[in-house]
This record gives sequence, structure tokens and C-alpha cells, in this order.
Amino acid sequence: MEKIVIIGAGGFGREVKMLIDQINLKDNRYEFLGYFDDGLKKDTIINNNKVLGSLDDLLQFEQKINVVIAIASPDIKKKIVYKLSYNSNIYFPTLIHPSVLIGSEFVSIGVGCIICAGTIVTCNIEIKDFVIINLMCTVGHDTIINSYASFMPSVNISGEVIIHEEVYVGTGAKIINQLEIGKQTIVGAGAVVSKSLPERCTAVGIPAKPFKFHD
Repeated sequence: MEKIVIIGAGGFGREVKMLIDQINLKDNRYEFLGYFDDGLKKDTIINNNKVLGSLDDLLQFEQKINVVIAIASPDIKKKIVYKLSYNSNIYFPTLIHPSVLIGSEFVSIGVGCIICAGTIVTCNIEIKDFVIINLMCTVGHDTIINSYASFMPSVNISGEVIIHEEVYVGTGAKIINQLEIGKQTIVGAGAVVSKSLPERCTAVGIPAKPFKFHD
């Protein structure tokens, strides 16, 4: 069995542990060792599993270890990946829940992704590295999702959409077909995106409109 740890022992980290358990029911693949979390003391117990230390402790690993980053913030994910890149023993598996429906025609998924239960990914789709697609999302045909994007539960992405790097989309948002979401943009929960959005903004509402821009 492959040894695996989770970065982040919060709610989503615990859900990712459940995802690993579900994968193991179908294919007994992973031995879960515990969590790494900078905000918790070493040896703290989370649902009968230990916090093994901080990111600095993880950097000291001298054997192959699979690491899953269970943190939704695109910016924090990217910083963690950069920090951990100094340890060549660290690998980033992509975890896909057994219930996920993925089309067999021209779908590519990068490293370090998490795709949660009930999600549908159709055809001619490119999902790049370290993307989180949470529970019950849909990704339509000819969509490109760039690295570090995060989608909360029940997001619907129609066909021919381009999502740029480090985008965050809140629970229940909908993105209409043939649109583009700019780099580092945040789409609020429940928003309906009916026009393309620029980079580095926060957009909310029906239809979604930018109400502030980030430096």
C-alpha cells in the first residue's frame, strides 16, 4: 500500500480522509498516516487520526510519501506546493471518488487534484494541476480548468468555458457556456455568471458582476 498524508485537518481535510476511505473500499491502495497542519499541535487527535506535525516536519520526510493538499484557497495551495517542491520524496496523487462520472473521450486531469463524490466530468475537458472539484459539481464539454482552481459543492460549469489559474468558485454558482473567468477571480456562492469576468476580481449576484478588484 502507498503511504498518504493530508495537509489540512479542518472540515475539508476530514472529508478528503473519507474520500481516501472510499477509494480503499474499491481498491485497497492507500495507508493513511495522518495530517499535517501548521495550526495544530503535533499529536493532536482528529477523528482517531494524528496530526503528525507542520509543513516543516513534512519537508524532513526521507521516504516516498503521497501528499494531498486539502485546502481550498488557491493562493495558499500554490504556496504549499512551492514549499514542498524542495523535497523530491513528496508526490501529489490525484484523488477521484469512485462515484465520479468521467467521460472516456479526451479528458485529461493533472497531478494533485481532488474530485469529490457525485461530480460529472463529460468530454473534451482539460483539468490542470491542483484543482479541487467538490461534491456534486458538473463540468461540461470543451472546458479548460487551469491550475489551483477550487470549486465548492454544486457548482455547474457549462460547455466551452475557460477557467484561469487560481480561480475560486463558491457553492452553488453557475457558469454559462462559452465564457472565460480571469486569473485569481472569486465567484461568490449562488452567483450566475452570464458574462466573462476579468482577472483579480470578486463577482457576486444574478447575473454575477464584479464589485471589487484585488491588488
